[in-house]
Amino acid sequence: MKFNYKLHRLCGSAYGTPNAENSASATAGGNIVYTSSGNVLLSPVSNRVQVVDLLTHTVRTLSCEARSNIKTIALSPDDRLLIIIDTENHAMLVNFHRSVVLHRFTFKRNVRICEFSPCGAFFAVTCGNHVQIWHSPGLRREFAPFVLHRTYTGLGDSVISVQWSSDSSVIMASSRSGTVRIWTVQTVDTFEPVTLSGHKSSVVGAYFEKITPGSGGRLRKVYTVSNDGSLVSWNCVYSDETKDDEQKKEFMDASSSAVNFFGGMGNELFSSSNKNGLLSDNTTSQAQHLLKAKWEVSARHYFHQDTEVTATNFSAANNLLIVGFASGIFGLYELPSMSNIHTLSLSNQVIRTVAINDTGEWLAFGCPSTQQLLVWEWRSETYIIKQRGHAYGMRCMAYSNDGVVVATGGEDGSLKLWNTSSGFCYCTLKSHTAPITACVFTNSSVVLTSSLDGTVRAHDLHRYRNFRTYTAPTPCQFTSLAVDPSGEVVVAGTMDPFHIYTWSMQNGKLLDILTGHVGPVSELKFHPTRGTLASASWDGTVKIWDLYKREGEPENIKHAQDVVCCAFRPDGKHMVTGTIGGLLSVWNVEDCKLLFEIDGKHDIAGGRKINDRMTSDNNASARYFTSVCYSADGSCVLAGGNSKYICIYEISQQILVKKFQVSFNRSLDGILDELNSKNLADGGPIDVNDDSGDEADFSANLPGARRGDDGSRKSRVEVMTSQVAFSSTGREWAAVSNEGLHVYSLDDDMIFDPISLTEEITPSAVRSNLKNEKYSVALLVSLHLNEFALVREVLEEIPYGSIPLVVKSIGPEHIERLMQFVSKCMLDSPHLEFYLQFCLEMLRAHGLHMEKYRNSFMRAFRSMHRSVQIHHDELKRVCDENRYTLDVVEDQTQITLDRK
Repeated sequence: MKFNYKLHRLCGSAYGTPNAENSASATAGGNIVYTSSGNVLLSPVSNRVQVVDLLTHTVRTLSCEARSNIKTIALSPDDRLLIIIDTENHAMLVNFHRSVVLHRFTFKRNVRICEFSPCGAFFAVTCGNHVQIWHSPGLRREFAPFVLHRTYTGLGDSVISVQWSSDSSVIMASSRSGTVRIWTVQTVDTFEPVTLSGHKSSVVGAYFEKITPGSGGRLRKVYTVSNDGSLVSWNCVYSDETKDDEQKKEFMDASSSAVNFFGGMGNELFSSSNKNGLLSDNTTSQAQHLLKAKWEVSARHYFHQDTEVTATNFSAANNLLIVGFASGIFGLYELPSMSNIHTLSLSNQVIRTVAINDTGEWLAFGCPSTQQLLVWEWRSETYIIKQRGHAYGMRCMAYSNDGVVVATGGEDGSLKLWNTSSGFCYCTLKSHTAPITACVFTNSSVVLTSSLDGTVRAHDLHRYRNFRTYTAPTPCQFTSLAVDPSGEVVVAGTMDPFHIYTWSMQNGKLLDILTGHVGPVSELKFHPTRGTLASASWDGTVKIWDLYKREGEPENIKHAQDVVCCAFRPDGKHMVTGTIGGLLSVWNVEDCKLLFEIDGKHDIAGGRKINDRMTSDNNASARYFTSVCYSADGSCVLAGGNSKYICIYEISQQILVKKFQVSFNRSLDGILDELNSKNLADGGPIDVNDDSGDEADFSANLPGARRGDDGSRKSRVEVMTSQVAFSSTGREWAAVSNEGLHVYSLDDDMIFDPISLTEEITPSAVRSNLKNEKYSVALLVSLHLNEFALVREVLEEIPYGSIPLVVKSIGPEHIERLMQFVSKCMLDSPHLEFYLQFCLEMLRAHGLHMEKYRNSFMRAFRSMHRSVQIHHDELKRVCDENRYTLDVVEDQTQITLDRK
């Protein structure tokens, strides 16, 4: 089994901070950014960056992590460099295409906005009421890539927005004091910074108008938008356009050239921008033109919304102003006429950030309090993307039988369905009124959920509705759920009165009530091949029930401590259980004898909480596994719990194979193992007693509380995983944490894992056999090398008529690898019939061998079935649409003929 799992994507939240406790974190989110193509959107989620492809409708997560929650991001105009700045003012310089951290840097003051210049040579950072301009670093590693160019002052309060001119020679910033200040990037003789003060409240955004070809490359107009809903249009009047003074003009040009020569870069940088057509044929920068400029108010407009303006953006190429309000309404306006194109209500929460792509067609909005990301196409008035996370976080998850769909249940009582290929939520079902505690698939079209509201509900994934509800005779809270392999019997365990209820899936009738536990039922699992049920409870026992015989008492497996999780091996011969002591026990299902134990308490220990005094040693006793599951081949166990670690154990040797840390986000509680000595004062840790003299503020939480006090001013969410699960294909596994659903998958492109390698097995030998039309030999050699790109090249070269002969020449020892490669190639290949023929011939030639050794081929079967199912659903949708269109055309034709 391979263990090179990498984080592929983070589902559950498209924007903002998931499961934020205090109001400051819940309403604060970073800015969203479009790439230069306008088809890819970058959205910060917690301390990671989600990359949303709007054309292919997929999402991926960059592998780099910030130290804490992200505050702002900036992407260079050529899409090569990405700057990420978190709430603690720590910055990362990232190669965007490779997701590699090039440099780390710490700013001395609080950073709010970061923005690259249009030429890509500078980037501006707001530090309090100052604006700093830095030289943009290159892609090559340097000792100190961040070089400060200049610091600009003059604003009376914190800077809110920064805007560059089109040739990168002028920069403009707005502040909370209601003023806007304009500076030049390079030194221009006799130029004095301009202050525009025409607002009564803080200025949310200030923007330059587009430079038109007939304007002589000069700035003509500036728009400023304030928090109280007013827009002021400023005109720039040049004195030389009204009074011609050639002698004065020549003298000013000569003096400016001398100053720029001794000042550094001069006009060279801006002349390069002119070549791109920004300033036509004029070689004078926009900054030099401002010497003869005077600013005056030309118009004043109002939005007439009874709420504050929270976010703005402006598309200079299309003269479109997009405004987001605190009530969840946004407006689209055309400037300079200030005509309202349309106004739409997105939600009832604050819109924190807005973005518009270069073409001006797609508008993106971010609402951090609801973790909502929306992309709106205003011309057709349709949603391109509308994603929203669980309120208060996730609680449980389940993979479908084919591994295509993941169902998640949240604390808000909603059930969300996620596509594992795209990473998007395509359905949200809200039928429960309390948190969902467990969810399970009966088949690919039915999912069951249990909740603390005392109901178990069955949902139809074809019609997306709740079609059956199961209840107990007396009100109770369900904590666990399971369905037998045939899908006929549904069982659910309760918190109190410690009973297990059994229903018929078909008619919803209560069949039986299993009693015997004296503590809450924490986990229920059915045997993979039999009708026996295993129930784990806080009373320290695991009971094995035979639901069909019901003769005698159930088998009782006693533990020294409370049992919180259990799982059967895929073949049903072994069962693993986990206790609150961090102990994993493996049992023989036939005679209920203990085979061996794994002490995992020391493997998941670590993570200092906010109420620990110095290290995490005081809290080590509270670390244990709350969820376990077997891998597809049954050789390993994946375990996660109330810790930042997820462990993979090899069962036969009882060893820890690999340990994954879920998050490195220091905004969460339990990330660091030790407290930094500089944060240790006489009265204890500073972060505990921050602005408070009461040391019991953070230690007064109720026992077992995970969310903290909603009424407290400051609290941190503890990092932990509530559930882990392997996909049926064995290629990926997922874990539910406070940040969302972490999906880890195998990265086959970065590994070289050959088998039976000899001197004759080389890539050149593969291509030589292909050239000589020896396709069977070439495929065998490429399978020995086990490189995906090489195997795909060979498969694509095989003629369609030679597929049966090539498949028959492959031995049984290589057929499993061939199935995996064909399944992977089929996902993104347009040659669908070609690969389906491969699948058919493999089943014809090696079907008997696969049936005999079905356990070893199960992972390859599921992977192949998943690939075929995805293409089947896509073709079915296209064919249905075409059929409906043809029916309409036929009916219209018939109506026309009848009229004649």
